[in-house]
Amino acid sequence: MSSDLSPPSKQPRVAVYSGTFDPLTLGHEDVARRAALLFDEVIIAVAIAHHKKTRFVLQQRLDMAAEAASRMPGQVRVLPFDGLIMDFCRQQGACAVVRGIRNLTDFDYEAQMAAMNRKLNPAVETVFLLPQAELQCISSTLVREISQLGGDVSQMVNAQVAASLKPAPLQA
Repeated sequence: MSSDLSPPSKQPRVAVYSGTFDPLTLGHEDVARRAALLFDEVIIAVAIAHHKKTRFVLQQRLDMAAEAASRMPGQVRVLPFDGLIMDFCRQQGACAVVRGIRNLTDFDYEAQMAAMNRKLNPAVETVFLLPQAELQCISSTLVREISQLGGDVSQMVNAQVAASLKPAPLQA
């Protein structure tokens, strides 16, 4: 019998919240904030997204996420990632992936992704979080479209993101 009565070292519970965040919405912020209350550390993983044409370049999306993360409770970091999210989770020592669910369509897609991710890395759980009810209708795609058509997105994104979405004035 061992005489060492010290408790086993507790690994911090790290969760990864991934997406393109093009742009980061108040719904994204809400999900990240909720995750920060559940885990020791949350990594907002901003996808490089070679396969998508994004409105904002990677550095802009990282900056927007970092600004929002600076106002969140707990330890929230922002990192870029490329490739499989399960590989990124392994590299970061994450025990969970956080996914925001707004509706049944999101759930159907995310449930399929969670099952596939479990096959790739059974040590990482997927945790679904719902944003506040008033934020569930917001999507990055709709924010981009509304903004592009001159609509007000100030209740869908934070002030920094809203300012970034405004088109540059035309030069005469």
